Amino acid sequence: MTAGNLDRRVQFQRASISDDGFQSVETFAAHGSPVWSSKADISDGERFRAGEVAAQITSRFQVRHSAFTAALTPKDRLVCEGRTFDIVGIKQIGRRVMLEITAAARADN
Repeated sequence: MTAGNLDRRVQFQRASISDDGFQSVETFAAHGSPVWSSKADISDGERFRAGEVAAQITSRFQVRHSAFTAALTPKDRLVCEGRTFDIVGIKQIGRRVMLEITAAARADN
């Protein structure tokens, strides 16, 4: 993959638990600096669950391997072009060259 293919900036977010005095609440905050990424939409669809129809889009992002990106987990999420994606899977491409991140987002937001 050449640098020209990494044409999107993505911001990773990490969850933290905060206590609002009544209950523990999971909040997400920016984690690290934005990184360059490529993005390919791989599927979209609708599903009917609990009385509502939810449209979803699944995308694959490729980022350069670094100590920061290697520490990402499916508990994290990413934001690309204003849309928030939940990370579904992470796999290594080559030996410490790239990471491929599969992520899903609601398409109706």
